Amino acid sequence: MRAVDIIMKKRDGGELSREEIAAIVNGYVSGEVPEYQVSAWLMAVFFRGMSFRETADLTDLMLRSGSTMDLSGIAGPFVDKHSTGGVGDKVSLILAPIVAACGVRVPMMSGRALGHTGGTLDKLESIPGYTTRLDEKRFREYIERDGFAMTGQTDAIVPADKRLYSLRDVTATVESVPLITASILSKKVAEGAEALVFDVKSGPGAFMKTVEDAERLASSLVRTGQAMGKRIVGVITDMTEPLGDKVGNFLEVEESIDCLRGEGPADLMEVTYRLSAWMLVAGGVAGDVGSATAMCEEAVASGRAYRLFERNVRTQGGDVEKMLSLYSNYRSGHSRELRAPEAGFIRSIDAFKIGLAGVYLGVGRNKTSDPVAPDVGFVFERKKGARVAAGDLVATVYGKDAASLDAAWDLVSGALSVGPAPEAATSLIVKEITAL
Repeated sequence: MRAVDIIMKKRDGGELSREEIAAIVNGYVSGEVPEYQVSAWLMAVFFRGMSFRETADLTDLMLRSGSTMDLSGIAGPFVDKHSTGGVGDKVSLILAPIVAACGVRVPMMSGRALGHTGGTLDKLESIPGYTTRLDEKRFREYIERDGFAMTGQTDAIVPADKRLYSLRDVTATVESVPLITASILSKKVAEGAEALVFDVKSGPGAFMKTVEDAERLASSLVRTGQAMGKRIVGVITDMTEPLGDKVGNFLEVEESIDCLRGEGPADLMEVTYRLSAWMLVAGGVAGDVGSATAMCEEAVASGRAYRLFERNVRTQGGDVEKMLSLYSNYRSGHSRELRAPEAGFIRSIDAFKIGLAGVYLGVGRNKTSDPVAPDVGFVFERKKGARVAAGDLVATVYGKDAASLDAAWDLVSGALSVGPAPEAATSLIVKEITAL
């Protein structure tokens, strides 16, 4: 098969066979199909889309492009959660020990910050000594011992995804639903999960800006995962505002500790408990979301979830005593206060602008090789619905230096909206799609 013929077929709206998709994917990994032809194919897929069958074939072929984690011999169930990315989204750090404390094993393969969205690995690595570079032997050992483990994608796991994602990032084809579906699912199936819960964000701070777009992605993930024999739940959640009261790498570790001690903010705990509960249902240890939520709340109230978190930090090389000594103290020396410009009620804090500002501050990165800073970010004192007087402190903002604060400040101040009346409170859980 010639790559150019496959590109032309998709460009003209044709449905590709499994063999044609394999020719592109396997050819790119082996070096037989050049990058410029794969770029053209990605753009054709972006504009023409893929059928459900094509998406399932692409996912399976990407999965088979490398090795998978072998968790056989360890008692399950194995359930993981994946978020499509947001601002202040530290749910994975809180959820994994909660779910593990309830008897479900969590093999979690996470990513790094890119653009305005945060990265779980960067947050974990802000804990002194913590390593996320786990080989299969240690990944298995830690899951069996602690109930969960946190790792990054290795070169051997789904190499097609690593190469295609890098190319999508520079060819403006990231937002394609079938390409996102194949990228996410191939990695999640490769890590050994039997069931998956997807947190599909919608709103200004998400890749999917509208609920309709988020629903299309959630439906694609659920249908494709079901076709691969997995139990799947898609939860659409709102990402209009940053999630929780802290945004930043170590700042989000701090807030995760608060949550696991039963002191987390309501918006963050609403999302965390809902996703955790669905993981228990998907894993078969609870019959419904109500009873599963009660199990998760008990795991926090009893201290079992927090003890598992500390145990995992030690297991993966982290210094718990140093982490706790840095709690509330690990702040850059360069800070500025965001204050209310007038009296009224906070109508919103734009998550997208906060996320973009975070890149300037050092929270995130523009490209994968950029460094991130552990001690920068935002601490919000007030959020949506709060009454403020002119000059009231809304947030303290920490940057890597004075210049970063200057560069970020128009975005920071532009993110805050104050009005004469409060906005009606709404749930962050927008819609749920299941295949159990």
